[in-house]
Amino acid sequence: MRIQLALRNRMFFFFSVIFPLGMFFLYAGIFAKGNPRVVRFFLGPVIALNVMGSFWGLSAMLVMFREQGILRRFHVTPVTSTDMLASSILANYLLTLPTVFIELLFARVIFHVTELGDLLSLFVLVTIGTVAFASLGLVVASVTNTMQETQVLNQLIWLPLIFLSGATLPIAYLPKVAQSVAVFLPATYLVTGLQNALYSSFPVWKLLTQILSLFFWTVLTFFVAAQLFRWEPESKIPRNAKLWVLATALPFLLLGVWENRNGQILTQAQAAYRSLDQPAKPDRPAKAQQRGNEPDSLGNLPVKKDVKPQP
Repeated sequence: MRIQLALRNRMFFFFSVIFPLGMFFLYAGIFAKGNPRVVRFFLGPVIALNVMGSFWGLSAMLVMFREQGILRRFHVTPVTSTDMLASSILANYLLTLPTVFIELLFARVIFHVTELGDLLSLFVLVTIGTVAFASLGLVVASVTNTMQETQVLNQLIWLPLIFLSGATLPIAYLPKVAQSVAVFLPATYLVTGLQNALYSSFPVWKLLTQILSLFFWTVLTFFVAAQLFRWEPESKIPRNAKLWVLATALPFLLLGVWENRNGQILTQAQAAYRSLDQPAKPDRPAKAQQRGNEPDSLGNLPVKKDVKPQP
């Protein structure tokens, strides 16, 4: 039932399907100019935008359900708030996976990206990232009363997440002050994790910082959302709701301090960005066989095969 209701919601459909695919062709066709290597570099941030977009659509949808009395109908059934929130996350996850698969398919078929990195790391990060940001959407839906309040709060959260995390501009391209702020945002760990998995082919054990941080944040945000969830629009928000919401930022506050001193997130992002300026390795053995094993010192200079070398 949650999947059916989600498919009827235009905002959820926009942020789950139209927006991700539009960003995919924008990055791959315009920014990367169809270069398979650069498309692969931007594929991580594009998928991250798809995963993060779930928080916007899910929060707006739950608030709309509360205003229209749909949650009241679920409340009269033997369904707890935890069941309702978990089903919302599961439905959102099942609807996100096809879009991610389509983006990978387009990258391979249209832009000829033959290597997609470590697919196991990609799957783990997409799973944890979708659940994490969906839980954030549940928290937003629990502390807002109307659709207007939800949209304003979503904007305040969404803009820093996409502009400072490397989802729109590479982190290494940002000023140092912005890079120092970026490590305090959960989106940064999702973007860098997906980029390292797809572009640098990092296995799961090399991405434990991103995976574990998002996992613990997921547990915390889901717990807070379950504590603050309201079935009725007339229900009042608890007085300590703001403290609960601030508590969800505590893990990345501590992690950001540690990353600014000893972390490797920014180092990995800068290394991936600098690698774009390095030329791709040519197929030297094949060229040597075609040229009759000529010395490499000739570089790209043309060589006539019929002329014998002078003593």
